[in-house]
Amino acid sequence: MYRDVLKTFGERYGIEAITIESPGRINLLGEHVDYNDGFVMPASINFATVFSIGEATDGISEIYALLYQETFRVDLNAVSKVESPQWANYLLGVIDQLLAKGHKLKPFKCVFGGDIPMGAGLSSSASVECGFAFALNTFNNLGLSRREMITMAQWSEHHYVGVMCGIMDQFASMMGAHDKIILLDCRSLEYRYVPFKLSRHAIVLCDTRVKHSLVDSEYNTRRQECEQGLQILKQQYHNVTSFRDVTEEMIEDVRSSFPGKVYDRCKYVVQEIRRVTEASADLDAGHLENFGKKMFETHEGLSKLYEVSCPELDFLVEEARHFKGVIGARMMGGGFGGCTINIVEKNSIDEFIDQLTTRYKHMFGIDMATYVVGITEGTHLVQNTVDA
Repeated sequence: MYRDVLKTFGERYGIEAITIESPGRINLLGEHVDYNDGFVMPASINFATVFSIGEATDGISEIYALLYQETFRVDLNAVSKVESPQWANYLLGVIDQLLAKGHKLKPFKCVFGGDIPMGAGLSSSASVECGFAFALNTFNNLGLSRREMITMAQWSEHHYVGVMCGIMDQFASMMGAHDKIILLDCRSLEYRYVPFKLSRHAIVLCDTRVKHSLVDSEYNTRRQECEQGLQILKQQYHNVTSFRDVTEEMIEDVRSSFPGKVYDRCKYVVQEIRRVTEASADLDAGHLENFGKKMFETHEGLSKLYEVSCPELDFLVEEARHFKGVIGARMMGGGFGGCTINIVEKNSIDEFIDQLTTRYKHMFGIDMATYVVGITEGTHLVQNTVDA
């Protein structure tokens, strides 16, 4: 993809540029707990957004989106959220943060594009935000740390896009490492890399090709339900500061105080935090099969307790459960569509894809997409210049 971006930049502007690659991400375990101070296990993948950026000789800053074939001009003296095009807000929020923190930005020309499947739950939005922050930081020699850029990217998602995401997506996109999963503590942002170089297995994503309209509104609703549950727990247990301090026994003790579905949401969160801790020990010990079993458990919780799955996702996970070459599968991402993530024996991949594609088409009338993904490094400089 970076060649397409370079070519387009050269044709449109014919000036020197730097080029940045910012990957999408998968999450092996720890779904919907990043905004609840839990542990997550994401990794950056070999699908990415690419930015080429150079100095505007005419003093006019503009961004060209290859996917939409649209140009958006940026007034660096008056940056604010726009109604249209919506894609511009992912970038404008980053600029807003840089300017608010007193950084001087040179006028620029920028082209970006990527091959991250849209709506598949691979965090194309975090890839865009992190890649643009990294590009502006490098282009302007701002000297920002990766942690600072991660925070700015998340701020953009919150305030310009309107999705109150946790820190995981931006962290994984920015901090990924080749053949390693990140074990991230979302409360302290402490992390370590866990080797995940698969010899006999591969990661296969099955894309439902659906995105139910509930996804954004229900995501924010789940956050509110968790916050409501935590407040009730804090009133009963004064030592509780986050879900990290909560046990399943505590939840059962105050069950009658939880309104609506709050009990189910809190139970899932506490179980998932514990599950990730145990899963990291599985990987340290080389017990991949035990890790895979926990993926199935996570899906059950997401479907029954957290209620962010959908018939298409449940169908694919159930089919994977009964396929001999699969050791783990679950829905991944915000939910209500997107992908399932599966750990599949390499010599069974073709059969697995053929079987699930056929059965999914028969059940829903939809052509499922599949992606065999590799774990790669996080946001990085691809090359320093582009030929005019």
